[in-house]
Amino acid sequence: MVPPSTTGPGGDAPATTPEPEDDLHVSRVVLTSGVAALGGFLFGFDSSVINGATSAIREEFDLNSFVQGFVVAIALLGAAVGAWYAGRIADRYGRIRVMVITAGIFILSSVGSMLAFSWIELAVWRLIGGAAIGSASVIAPAYIAEIAPAHLRGRLGSLQQLAIVVGIFVALLSDYFLAEAAGGAGNDLWLGLEAWRWMFLAAAVPALVYGVLALQIPESPRYLVAHHREKEARSVLRRFVGGDPDSRIRDIVRTLKGEGQVRVRDLRGPAFGLLPIVWVGILLSVFQQAVGINVIFYYSSELWQSVGFSESDSMITSVITSIVNIVSTLVAIALVDKVGRKPLLLFGSIGMFVTLGALAILFGTAPVVDGEPSLDGFRGVLALVAANGFVVSFATSWGPAVWVLLGEMFNNRIRATALAVAAAAQWIANFAITTTFPSLSSVSLSLAYGLYTAFAFLSIIFVWKAVTETKGRELEDM
Repeated sequence: MVPPSTTGPGGDAPATTPEPEDDLHVSRVVLTSGVAALGGFLFGFDSSVINGATSAIREEFDLNSFVQGFVVAIALLGAAVGAWYAGRIADRYGRIRVMVITAGIFILSSVGSMLAFSWIELAVWRLIGGAAIGSASVIAPAYIAEIAPAHLRGRLGSLQQLAIVVGIFVALLSDYFLAEAAGGAGNDLWLGLEAWRWMFLAAAVPALVYGVLALQIPESPRYLVAHHREKEARSVLRRFVGGDPDSRIRDIVRTLKGEGQVRVRDLRGPAFGLLPIVWVGILLSVFQQAVGINVIFYYSSELWQSVGFSESDSMITSVITSIVNIVSTLVAIALVDKVGRKPLLLFGSIGMFVTLGALAILFGTAPVVDGEPSLDGFRGVLALVAANGFVVSFATSWGPAVWVLLGEMFNNRIRATALAVAAAAQWIANFAITTTFPSLSSVSLSLAYGLYTAFAFLSIIFVWKAVTETKGRELEDM
């Protein structure tokens, strides 16, 4: 993944005209960060692949709404556990080793989910896969923040979210093609196995690619310095970051001095038992999920079917939404280092409040047909516009900006542990939202989206009062 050497066979004369040094550093760090962000691709793929399978799984195992929500969401409990321990394991054994282990767990989970013949088996394998999702959610932003130069850190940190949304898109696209090939997600496809089972197995392919590529990138310079491997750290900084590597190493040593093993108890502070900065990270994570974004990506196919769309049209609609998500994330990557993190978050919160409120009103005022709200004609168009407007508002702001902030807002001493706590809180919030949506929607879709609207409004106040801009600051200065 690293550009080949430009020196000749003897090492004393260039074989070709070298690129300008800054261009070399940028290209190398972009490629390296891109590989790390592949964990986000698996995170998006594995968490969203169940979207096209939810109806088939409900019918296959005769599940009620609560159990269905539990099977969908249990991966998020596993993610909370994976996020909680990933930072500590990475501090001890290295970021790269954790990436490779994560890839292996993804493969194991995808095969197990494919072969599950009871909802309990499926839930167990999704729990295991969730641990890998949580691990990836912590390791990628931490690694990217530690290897990226300050002026590129926002854009490179946003690669995590870009990889997530691309993973969501590929998962939904593969779900669509597999369901179309079988004539429905619950129909047999190959080897006498239903299409929804092949949807889960598809995750094994990118997981294998991730594991192989992770072995090709360098270890984090911060980890190397922490383990007294300054020579290797100097080489990584010289090849990927530029500037004065000795000065950077001195800064890292200064921030690590007297660190020891940082545990959760080291995050204690005066604000309800934790340091204020840790609470900011936790609440950023909670609000990112509390607005209901993953309801769109876990349940959208079933949601659109419930208001009158066919299975095929529902899946196509979900794929279109994921394309909107990708384009919007690219916009955020272009803006995050220019506009800053806080302005993007404020813009996104306001946009989410407006669009979620529109969805709540549309679902609440829709005529009821056979016990379900019907969004035919103009109402359906408005609902699709509002749903995609919500995705645009989230993807240009809270999607990437939260991951960037979590990777850079904590100082070197507490980063891995504080990021693990914040990520665990994010997964618990995600679990709560995902589990409760089927039950809430069975009562009223307007109730569910009204609740998400309220959280979007509260996020405006939170960002305005509590979030501090981190654009352009070195990690050693946090």
